[in-house]
Amino acid sequence: MFASVNFILKMTIFTQKSKIQDHISTEKLKGKTFGFVPTMGALHKGHLSLVKKALKENDVCVVSIFVNPTQFDNADDLKKYPRTLDDDVSLLKTVSKNILVYAPSVDDIYEGNTKAEQFSFDGLEFEMEGMFRQGHFDGVGTIVKRLFEIVTPNNAYFGEKDFQQLAIIKKLVEKYNIPVVVKGCEIFREDSGLAYSSRNARLKPEYKNEAPFIYKTLSTAKEKFGTKSAKEVTEWAEKQFAKNKLLELEYFIIADVETLKPVKRKSKTKTYRAFVAAYADDIRLIDNLALN
Repeated sequence: MFASVNFILKMTIFTQKSKIQDHISTEKLKGKTFGFVPTMGALHKGHLSLVKKALKENDVCVVSIFVNPTQFDNADDLKKYPRTLDDDVSLLKTVSKNILVYAPSVDDIYEGNTKAEQFSFDGLEFEMEGMFRQGHFDGVGTIVKRLFEIVTPNNAYFGEKDFQQLAIIKKLVEKYNIPVVVKGCEIFREDSGLAYSSRNARLKPEYKNEAPFIYKTLSTAKEKFGTKSAKEVTEWAEKQFAKNKLLELEYFIIADVETLKPVKRKSKTKTYRAFVAAYADDIRLIDNLALN
């Protein structure tokens, strides 16, 4: 087990919020700025791209590693989620010494009351993921709000793979007047086009080989969206997945990026993205792509 503060090749690991708060407060008095990358661990190149951006734009980067129980609607998914702190720290060491790791226990975060707060995100929480993962965004809002209060970053970085989550966190900051700038970062992809995800490591070989089909379908949908209606593109995509023997589509939705509501009629003044959730065996994968 790590101590509350542990120095490994100049990387500082905190497991208690009081310790990291004291450290950040001291460094802020010296004029240092902090970028924050919240994660649930099982780090990969996608996470590292966020860390590098945070380091480029701030003096210090804080990476939290915490598998948050309140955002899982599936107990089995929570149990299976990889916990690889030693490997995560080793990976971060390859990037910079100006990284602080916050790896708290559930008790340190929730103080014996592991329960999600209830939030209103002006309806964003009811679209797409919200239709299939009840209470998920209450859990996300709870942990991100608490982490922002603990770390007090100047800037926070989130990948656009979880685009709906990014939109909800921006809404959280707006509604609660939290003094942090939330920055969305482009999806980091494997050479095959598959979006990097901690879940990819759990894919069996045949499913890993087939998973890039998701991005290929999104890319073709983008081409079709130039000349066809949202309904036509959606129906085409659903047919492609219906023919795929390994991937089971949960949803394919073309939505307005502001409201996340499905598009009924295209407008030249609005911006749209296509969103996909699909199962590869028992692994749920999500992805999205800007269409215009």
